[in-house]
This record gives sequence, C-alpha cells and structure tokens, in this order.
Amino acid sequence: RALPAALGRALRGRAAGQGGRAVSTSWCPVGTAFDAKQQQQQALRGGAAGRDTGLFGVPELSCPEGFQEAQDKALQESEQLVQKACSTPPGPETVMIFDQLSDSLCRVADLADFVKVAHPDFAFREAAEEACRNIGTMVEKLNTDVELCQSLRRLLADETVMSSLDPETRRVAELFMFDFEISGIHLDEEKRKKAVDLNVRILDLCNEFLIGTHIPNKIDKHVLPEHIRYHFTAEGNYLRVAGLHADCPDDLVREAAYKIFLHSNIQQLARLEELLVSRNSLAQLVGYDTFAHRALQGTMAKNPETVRQFLEKLSEQLFKRSQKDFAMMTKMKMKLNPHNAMLMPWDHPYYSGVLRAERYNIDPGLYSPFFSLGSCMEGLNSLFTQLLGISLYAEPTKRGEIWSEDVRKLAVVHETEGLLGYIYCDFFQRPDKPHQDCHFTVRGGRLKENGEYQLPVVVLMLSLPNSARGAPTLLSPGMMENLFHEMGHAMHSMLGRTRYQHVTGTRCATDFAEVPSILMEYFANDYRVVNQFARHYKTGQPLPKNIVSRLCESKKVCAAADMQLQVFYAVLDQIYHGKHPLKKSTTEILKETQEKVYGLPYVPNTAWQLRFSHLVGYGAKYYSYLMSRAVASMVWKQCFAQNPFDRAMGERYRREMLAHGGGKEPMLMVQGMLQKSLSVEDFVDALVSDLDHDFETFIMDS
Repeated sequence: RALPAALGRALRGRAAGQGGRAVSTSWCPVGTAFDAKQQQQQALRGGAAGRDTGLFGVPELSCPEGFQEAQDKALQESEQLVQKACSTPPGPETVMIFDQLSDSLCRVADLADFVKVAHPDFAFREAAEEACRNIGTMVEKLNTDVELCQSLRRLLADETVMSSLDPETRRVAELFMFDFEISGIHLDEEKRKKAVDLNVRILDLCNEFLIGTHIPNKIDKHVLPEHIRYHFTAEGNYLRVAGLHADCPDDLVREAAYKIFLHSNIQQLARLEELLVSRNSLAQLVGYDTFAHRALQGTMAKNPETVRQFLEKLSEQLFKRSQKDFAMMTKMKMKLNPHNAMLMPWDHPYYSGVLRAERYNIDPGLYSPFFSLGSCMEGLNSLFTQLLGISLYAEPTKRGEIWSEDVRKLAVVHETEGLLGYIYCDFFQRPDKPHQDCHFTVRGGRLKENGEYQLPVVVLMLSLPNSARGAPTLLSPGMMENLFHEMGHAMHSMLGRTRYQHVTGTRCATDFAEVPSILMEYFANDYRVVNQFARHYKTGQPLPKNIVSRLCESKKVCAAADMQLQVFYAVLDQIYHGKHPLKKSTTEILKETQEKVYGLPYVPNTAWQLRFSHLVGYGAKYYSYLMSRAVASMVWKQCFAQNPFDRAMGERYRREMLAHGGGKEPMLMVQGMLQKSLSVEDFVDALVSDLDHDFETFIMDS
C-alpha cells in the first residue's frame, strides 16, 4: 500500500542521531487507530497466538507475580551499582553509575506507579502497589547511605574534575547530592534513621489520604427531600454521594451534594494533620525552615516568599474582575431562583457555565461532531509535523503487552532522527479506572553504556466515553483541549532526550513541567490549528471560524473568578506547608482563607481540604499551575500567536525548553525561549491579560 511521505523518507535509510532505527512497515497513520473499523483495530491489537510478552514488553510482567521478580532483579542490580559507585574514582563515570542506579529502580517504580492505579486486574494493582512501597523504601535507604554519598561528595569536591564536566553532568551530580541532603545525609545515625522512618510514614500517609479523597459519603435517604433522591445512588436506606454534582441545574441537589460529600471526616482529618506535621518535621530535621522551603528548592519560584508575592499580586489584580464575575452569577441565580439569591460555593461552577452558554450559545453537542478522536489525533500529528518534524504512527501490540484491548500504541518518529519513543494511549472509560486525565512516565530516556539511546515510554490516560459500535468517538471541546494538554506532556517526554534518565523529559521542576502541556491548550484554541482537522464526521464540513472564536471567548466568561479560586487553593497549600505549628486547625484555616482570598462564604461542617488530592503530589507546589500558565501565555504570544506552524520557532522551542528535561535551571530555559529576564509582575500580567476579551469577536457577537 502507499506509505505516507514522512514514513517513506524514513524507510529509505537508517535514521541518524541517538536512538535512530529502521522504521517498521507495520505502522499505520495515527487517525486510523482511533476511527478505524473493527478489523483494522483488531490488527493493531496484534494476534492472540503465542506466549504473553508481558506488560509494556517487560517479560517478567506477564503475570502479577512478575512484579516480585522485576523488583528483586532491580534491587540486586542496585546493590552491585552501589558497590561500583563506592569504588570508582571521581569522574564523569561516577555520575553515569548514579544514573544507572536511578534507572534500575525507576524502571520498576515508574511502571508500577501506573499499573497500581490503572490495571483492570486487582492482583496486578496489588502487586504493583507492593513493588512501589518496596522500591520507595530502598530509595530512602540509599538517600541516607553515607558511603554512597561520600563517593559523590569526592567528585563535587574535586574542582579540576568538576570543571572538566559538561553543564548537564554537573547539574545531575548536584541534583543527586540535593537528594542526599534533603534526606538528612549530613545528620548523625540516629537522626538519619528518623529521616528514613519519617519518609516511609509520609509515603503511607499520602497513599491513605489519597484513597480517602475519593471515598463517597453516605446519608440516611430520609434526610433528603424525596424529589431529589434519584440523583444519588441508593444503598438500602442510605444514599451514596460520590461527587459535587456541579453541573446539576437543581440548586438543592448541588447544595446537598456539597454539604454531604465535603462533610468532615475524623479519620481523614487526622491523616491530613499527621501528614502536614510529618512533612514539617522532616523538613526541619534536614535543615529547612518549613516543608515549603524544602519543596521549592530548584523550582522557577525558588522559595515560598516569591510564591507568596506572586499569589498576592495576582489576587490584587483579579479582585475587581472576580467581584464583577460573582455579581453576574448572583444576578443569574436571582433570575432563575428568586427565592434564594445568595451566591454559594456550589453555585460558582454551575452559574458560570450558564452565563457562558447564554452569552455565546455554547452547546458541546454543536462541536463534538467535528471533533472525532481520529480527526483530533490527525490534527496533533499535523501540528507536530509542521512545528517539529515529528509524526505519530500506530503500531500493533503483542499479546500481553497492553492491559486493556482498547489501548493503542503510538510510535513517535522524527523525519531525520528516526524513532524517538512510544506513547501508549489509554483513552477510554472502564470499571475501576480513575476518572482523571494524566501522563505517566513508564521508562525514561537515557544514553546507555553501549552508546544506544534508551527510548522513553509513556502512557496518556484519559476518560473518554466509549462510542457506539461502528461510530467514531466524538469529543467535547473540553475533551479535545485535555487531549492536546496531555499530548504536550508526552512530547516533552519524547523530546527531553537527555544523557541522564534522572532528568529526562518531565523529570523537571513542577512549576516548569506544566508549561509544555498548557502551551498546547493555546494551540487547541487557535482557529488556524483547529481548521486543519475539525471536520464533521458525516459530511466533512469544516467547523466555521466564528463558532471556534465564540468557544474561545466563552472561556473568558467568569475566568477571573475561576482563577481567583485557583489562587485560593494555592494560598491554602502554602499555609498548610508553611510555618508550624499551625495557628489554627486545617478547617479553621480553610474558612479564614476562603473568605479572605476567594470571597464566597465558608459552609459550616464542611472540610473541602479533605478532598484536596493535590496536597499529595503537589504539596507546597499547587501554585505551579498558575505560574506554568503564565509562562505558556508569554511563549504563545511572543513566539506562536503570529504563526502557530512556524518551524523555526518550533525548533527554538525544542532547543531551548523541551530538549533539556530537568537538566537545566528552569528559569534559564524560559529566559532562553523568551530572550529576556522575567519579574513577578511579568507572570501576573501574562495571566491577567489572558482574561481580556477579543474585541473583534466581542463586537461581532454583540
């Protein structure tokens, strides 16, 4: 059959560059994998014959027990590498050995991190959870291994050797030392043991708290009016409330859901308080004033003082705009429900949506026929080809390689460098799968000892609805934007081709890691980009420009209030991880901060912080979403707004921001891209300017 041009070029010879390899003739265009007929999809899943290859092609993982084997192998390999590191003279090989050590543990831990939340088989999830715990304990022990640390310290103390190292190798050496220091390597043996114990306890508390954030609450069904009970799941005489029902048009349903789902829970409250105290104890034990000071080391913000300044200035700039938004929502509530016009926290998401729909006539059903999943994937493919010279191809999987039959495997191929890595697309809903969109690193890229490049492997997980048989999966505008966002993370993983696994791809500062993904949202909201792929799945008709413009402008309705809510979350996170002991309980702090920063009243007997799952992975760093959005906004406006397909700018973006992973100071990468230094005011101005309406669209709709 005829081959796409890029694939044909690649086949004419072996690709140049690290990791380049011959291109497979079994690949097919990416859109085919998602909008193909049943038999084409079956071909992509591979044959049923033969022995299981194991998850992600890892031979041991053809059964749950294989995690124990993979874990034992990694621990044995790590022991050998520790001995090698301790006996090797100071030099670049020291850093290489440390990175091998990191890689041997991460290859199991990262994979297990994904499997424990996403695999449909409970036995696999349980085995992966155990592997995560055991590898995590091993990492904490290594981070307090004095002899291992001494081998690195000898390198860092040798000025002659250090001056001969390239900048990336020096930075990786310093990052490994930082891991030792934040684990208390400089402490005496008793305190080091205490640091290890605290780390292990924190890991357990994080897992327990995270589980607790998702557990539904139950209430006697007779407490609720009969006419709203059907909105909740019945369990005997109880009703199960598993979420906020934020989109429900009935004010009473939203109020009931908010008060029940966010009702305080003694056990979860105790977990959160112990987690915050333990984090603070660990931070102070290893020499930091607060956990926030420890967590922000090496980030763009660098310290809590900068974060506080950023959030305060942003809140000041948003105040008048957000008050205006709340006034509009109150007016709308009064119009629809004159008997209860006071705006409450459960009203914000609903009435902001009503205002958007009313002002711009935004109906997701109007857009979804133009956003079939296959078309959206082809759109991404086209954008990456034009910007970066990269194409996405669907590749058949072997038996046992994937965990669900609807998972697709994509090969990421550069026009001259060849195969860059693999993306597994786990896009569809299924029982027991978390309803969240996220990116997982399964294997980091690195330059191996034999000179070959270890190709990165990632998973993109979405929660798309399953389509009817024979029909394509149609995405709402929000789903389409989320797809672009997550693919931004994937491209960072593919193009952050560092020498060292420790800093590959998204292994970088949290407040920088979201920049590539948020930048992709700007592309997803640009008509020139959307027009390349948005076609009605039945008629082939393109999506009209004014419809796309209206959608983009609708997102600015109540956007200041939405951003103020994010500032509130970020401020709360900073207070919880700031100076201890906390002056008040976490719930009293929530009440005080909500009324001061957000503006809508606290609801008695609720404890929203007990559902704040980001406190686990983003502890002291929730501000990162806002700061990353500010950087993405500046990069878009300065570099891509004029021409979103500018290849020279795409190459600069790869060279300055994506290529380094975490191997370069994040602020230096941003300055390299924007070619200027940035102040806190620049970040704030970038966010606030995004709230301004496009005059042309505004006048046209008026």
